[in-house]
Amino acid sequence: MSLIQQKTDRPQKQKNFSELMSEYGHLNSLDLLDAMINGEFQDNIALVSSFGAESIVLLDMVAQVNPATPVIFLNTQKLFGETMSYRDRIAEKLGLTNIITIKPSPEDVANEDKNGLLWTRDTDACCDLRKTRPLAKAMNEYGAWITGRKRFQTTERSAIPLIEQDGSKFKINPLAHWNQDELDQIMKNKALPKHPLIAQGYPSIGCMPCTKRVEAGQDRRLGRWSGQDKTECGIHIGENI
Repeated sequence: MSLIQQKTDRPQKQKNFSELMSEYGHLNSLDLLDAMINGEFQDNIALVSSFGAESIVLLDMVAQVNPATPVIFLNTQKLFGETMSYRDRIAEKLGLTNIITIKPSPEDVANEDKNGLLWTRDTDACCDLRKTRPLAKAMNEYGAWITGRKRFQTTERSAIPLIEQDGSKFKINPLAHWNQDELDQIMKNKALPKHPLIAQGYPSIGCMPCTKRVEAGQDRRLGRWSGQDKTECGIHIGENI
């Protein structure tokens, strides 16, 4: 798999969705990332990563394309300690040099979740406070962002394209068409370090209070917001960014 060799300055006029899809919609994951990071959205794109169970596949690709790419990590202040340690370990291993950690507004937390138990009363409000709003603020700096969403994960994600428009911004989904077997295989072939919680029965990892263990053979995302009719935190619903 070869990367696009010719680097270009950021275009004077941003292509629209149809133009981007026509020019780049056929590319494989690595070449798509190269075209977006080093071409169309040069200095105007970031990877948003949870450093979760499957995150390392995309992080590894971005590191190959440009290790100085901004990687936005959202510390909700409800994460597993293992996730924080994994972030540091993986950033060092892959040579990622621009990890940007963001947090919810202290003022908003004090006003809306003073005792830290909002998640027990209203998970949507908690996700909005700790995820959606902080990320929306951070993404004001960029015209596009890279996500690790895949079609197989949920019904809501079953038709996501490689490139999509969300309001005034673009989302790049280079792994949209990948399946779980392909992810597992590349992690094995490249000996990519797994999140330590996977071995403890957490195949999908989010905030600690809302992530439960999953039995072998069950849907991998069953442990997220267990017992609730909720499959998304909100950052990918509608024009949030």
